[in-house]
Amino acid sequence: MALIVSLLSIPCFLPFSPLQRVTATTTTRVRPFSCKVINSGFNQVQRKQSPLHSSFVTQLRREVSALANGVSVVEKEADQEGKSQHRILVSDVVVQNRREVFWRRDWNALDIASAGIVLATHLLALCAPFYFTWSAFWVAAGLYLVSGLGITLSFHRNLSHRSFKLPKWLEYLFAYCGVQALQGNPIDWVSTHRYHHQFCDSERDPHSPIEGFWFSHMNWLFDTKTVAEKRGESSNVGDLEKQPFYRFLQTTYLLHPIALGVVLYALGGFPFLVWGMGVRIIWV
Repeated sequence: MALIVSLLSIPCFLPFSPLQRVTATTTTRVRPFSCKVINSGFNQVQRKQSPLHSSFVTQLRREVSALANGVSVVEKEADQEGKSQHRILVSDVVVQNRREVFWRRDWNALDIASAGIVLATHLLALCAPFYFTWSAFWVAAGLYLVSGLGITLSFHRNLSHRSFKLPKWLEYLFAYCGVQALQGNPIDWVSTHRYHHQFCDSERDPHSPIEGFWFSHMNWLFDTKTVAEKRGESSNVGDLEKQPFYRFLQTTYLLHPIALGVVLYALGGFPFLVWGMGVRIIWV
């Protein structure tokens, strides 16, 4: 704000009538007056704002503008950069590098085998309404409890995070129960999960949501090449690899669920196989 101070060298009077008519005069002359501008410095104070304040105001304006337009700030920036990003429904995660689920990608033999097992399990479960018996149901419920504890208690809490300690015989027993869930052997499962926590929701996350909803929930299960590239060597599971029991389960992993299926079929026929393997594995 500027203050204007007028300094009149000689006061002079301008006569006028009440009717707003100026009376002509020849003897009176108005002398020019000088003005001095005094700057109070208020404008400089306004301009000298802290960088933090300016950054906050700028970000706030961007967010308000984005909300008014119904577009998130991240999506708006992505559009400006020319990237094809989108937000997962009912989520704050923005997909940055969507991977193909089925088409336009390379399938190796292990991927095909993994997808075949998943498909066969679901087809087996579709037979459940036609082969229902109470004995088969209780077999499925019991095995669900056992294999579920094997995953959550053993693979996850005990082996991956080392949340508690167990006697070795009990640790191995729970780990063997986890193998029957058909989710992988302990070494590979624990390695993937530890890398997931180490690089959570980033490009190195083995099942990162930034690569798409379906990849993070399903497709990573039979995209072994991508998971292996992200995970690298299983260097984060040295505590398990030095134990012969876990190396044995890694080598003979598939034989154990197959053996359980044979036992169930021998004890209760096809209903036990459908409910004890198909329904129970999908349930877990």
